[in-house]
Amino acid sequence: MPNSPPQQHLLPSLLSLILLLLLGQCLFTKTNATTTAQKFREAPKFYNSPSCPSIPISSSTMDLCSDQAVHVAMTLDAIYLRGSMAAILSVLQHSSCPENVFFHFVTSSSNSISNPNNLTHIISNSFPYLKFRVYPFDDSAVLGLISTSIRAALDCALNYARNYLADLIPPCVSRIVYLDSDLVLVDDIAKLAATPLGDQAVLAAPEYCNANFTSYFTPTFWSNPTLSLIFAGRSACYFNTGVMVIDLERWRSGDYTTKIVEWMELQKRMRIYELGSLPPFLLVFAGNIAPVDHRWNQHGLGGDNFRGLCRDLHPGPASLLHWSGKGKPWARLDGNRPCPLDALWAPYDLLQTQFALES
Repeated sequence: MPNSPPQQHLLPSLLSLILLLLLGQCLFTKTNATTTAQKFREAPKFYNSPSCPSIPISSSTMDLCSDQAVHVAMTLDAIYLRGSMAAILSVLQHSSCPENVFFHFVTSSSNSISNPNNLTHIISNSFPYLKFRVYPFDDSAVLGLISTSIRAALDCALNYARNYLADLIPPCVSRIVYLDSDLVLVDDIAKLAATPLGDQAVLAAPEYCNANFTSYFTPTFWSNPTLSLIFAGRSACYFNTGVMVIDLERWRSGDYTTKIVEWMELQKRMRIYELGSLPPFLLVFAGNIAPVDHRWNQHGLGGDNFRGLCRDLHPGPASLLHWSGKGKPWARLDGNRPCPLDALWAPYDLLQTQFALES
């Protein structure tokens, strides 16, 4: 008789195969998206208005740690690079103090296509005066925690890098605005960065209490009182993690990265949620966040996660347009099947096409 059932011997190999397939699926998508090297135009330089506070212009730590800077965090990879470039341009173009904006870019350390040095070169060429720093992210930190969701792009390791911002970004940075790469701002980001967080909130984001909150978690979760009681007394509502103002000092002191990871570990043992990296944020923060006006995340412009159909703006003013969902404006424009609102993204596109005239 064998000492253990055959399936126990197969389990480690099976788990390794699943992780390799998951990583390979992300890399395959990125490779397809970058079969032709993308070249981007140089963006115009934007200057501070006379009323802006002065920050010394250098690459020193004092610049990075200045209380007068507006800190913005984004992820950078090959598949969304075109969107990232448009987002950066939109932030600078509509900022009253663009020279006081400091970008923190997180990239994959294991993906040669999204090599940090290559991406740094691309950013520097298009934005020669940009203040930024690039942080390599170790994919292995999350690969073993990722559960498959309804869309492959949601399962890429870099999509979980926002969980680790407080560990990656220098401790002197106390507050940051996190932005996804499929959005553009049409308002001054300093207004969003100045969102009051009150005495206790760790993050701020627009809430959407009309969304069906229960749909983000499985029947297994809701049928287990030990788990579902996590929301007791919290008035929990859905919020989109693509636009957040985060108090990094409070995050670090509360060790919220560990809290998120613990839910991801539980998810691997018993499937309690759907949709990738969002549910752990809901489990930890929903009902305990500072409010932000909906104008700062007109999300869902990419349609749903299955078909990516065209959508209209939500009622009311808009300060930020977010193409969350399957449909991305650059892909629809390239495919000659744009949605009407994709025309609002196009002016920020820095991609240099083969038809551009050489100077």
